[in-house]
Amino acid sequence: MSLIYRERPAAGEAEGLLILHHGRGADEHDLLGLGDTLDPERRLHIVTPRAPLTLGGWPGYHWYVVPRVGYPDQDTFHAAYKGLSEFHDEVWERTGIAPERTIFGGFSMGSVMSYSLGLGADRPSPAGILAFSGFIPVVDDWQPDLAKRPEVFIAHGRQDPVMEVGFARRAKELLEAGGLAVEYHESDAAHHIDPAHVPAAIDWVGRTLVGAGTPK
Repeated sequence: MSLIYRERPAAGEAEGLLILHHGRGADEHDLLGLGDTLDPERRLHIVTPRAPLTLGGWPGYHWYVVPRVGYPDQDTFHAAYKGLSEFHDEVWERTGIAPERTIFGGFSMGSVMSYSLGLGADRPSPAGILAFSGFIPVVDDWQPDLAKRPEVFIAHGRQDPVMEVGFARRAKELLEAGGLAVEYHESDAAHHIDPAHVPAAIDWVGRTLVGAGTPK
């Protein structure tokens, strides 16, 4: 599956790669501006893929079918996982930027895919996972591999009516119990990226990728 995407190159030689996965009902344009915000000095190469599934009668795209929040449909989830795996491999080969210099980020359903690919037992571990308003999924034939060691940034709103904040708290507990480094932020926001969390996310991206030491 070849995914449609947008990208924004670094101003000079890229110091890392930021792949941002959009949420349900959006497209490849949605998080490109967030990439600019997270990387104001344009040190990173930014890529934003479009999800493969359309929403009947609605604009935008989505990654998998949702029978119940937190529990993706198995078939569409694994199809999206395979498609993103191939897409990430293509981007790494094309740009020459390695997985250990890459952050997977996303909002809502895009955070779910970032967790899934970043913690997948059969996938390379990225440098970091940036999860806005998402969750670690429960789905047949996929388990988070906590032997992976990406840095993780979680931000979630306590008033989120779509993906309740307990998902973020449980992700934090699971990852920290596995020994992963987690930076965690909550606010009274609903289901959106709270501007109050963005400065911390900018700092985290900089620490995780820009000018970092030897690959993990």
